[in-house]
Amino acid sequence: MSGSTGAVSGCQPSARGVDQPEPRSGAGTASTPWQHVSGLELGSLPTAVGCARAHTRLVLAEWRLTDLIDDAAVLVSELVTNGLKASWRLEGNPPITLRLLADDRRLLIEVWDQAVTGYDLIPCHDPSAEHGRGLAVVNALSKQWGVRRPSHSFKAVWCELELTGPAQG
Repeated sequence: MSGSTGAVSGCQPSARGVDQPEPRSGAGTASTPWQHVSGLELGSLPTAVGCARAHTRLVLAEWRLTDLIDDAAVLVSELVTNGLKASWRLEGNPPITLRLLADDRRLLIEVWDQAVTGYDLIPCHDPSAEHGRGLAVVNALSKQWGVRRPSHSFKAVWCELELTGPAQG
């Protein structure tokens, strides 16, 4: 798709409501209903994916959410990769931000970028497609996922994992 960011063409939209906002996203830093919150700003560099994955593994281990580490690391890889590709299309390649939020029921993974127009986030289910399978992975591994606009300058692509047991804090 010419001139778009984060686009995946030739695939059908997900039934999960890509443009539905995530309730209780914890946006802002003053107060949040989330028990655990972590944020990491990443430069628009190819090494950001590995850094985000390592950060996720360490934070979830600290939060004692070890059952979620492997799936969360894959999801973070896919979302950060999409965020980077969107950022690389913008002047100055602005940074992206990874946010991890957990309460006693779920883990929310968000990747924020500044590519707020011209994006199509559609999971591609075509195994022969050269690009765009990452969102199909997100769709398969997460309970739900979507995109929201927390402000006029940012979009946040998010996904949610359910906790398999009681969270320990």
